[in-house]
Amino acid sequence: MTWTPAGAEIAESFGTWAAMLLVLLILGRYFGVTLTESTAIVHSLRRRTIQWSNVQAIRVEHFRGAQIVVLYEAGGRRTRLRAPITGFLSWDRGFEEKFRTIGRWWLDHRGPDWAPVLLPGAQWGSPLAPDGNPFASPT
Repeated sequence: MTWTPAGAEIAESFGTWAAMLLVLLILGRYFGVTLTESTAIVHSLRRRTIQWSNVQAIRVEHFRGAQIVVLYEAGGRRTRLRAPITGFLSWDRGFEEKFRTIGRWWLDHRGPDWAPVLLPGAQWGSPLAPDGNPFASPT
């Protein structure tokens, strides 16, 4: 049986947490969304392309103590965007503006043939925002 000083265990634990934080900071630069004329390109661990014409709603939701932007697709799939995000440890003063930019981009680029698709029990089937927009800001 080997004994290690208590300070060594604390230093090892701190080093592990510091390494994890560094990895998250480096990977965080690759998370986000790129808005194009016809698609939203979601950058996450895997890159995903979503056609604007397939998006049914854009909402802000609470997830693990943070506010995140979620895209709802016609088939019922929800896609949580890794950025923008705002929460206790990562407050983003521009979150509301970024959310509105994504929503406005969708409204402007979803195409003239876009029509809402309401699936039974779909979460985006809730009433529109008070101003009539199909995406809602946090309350």
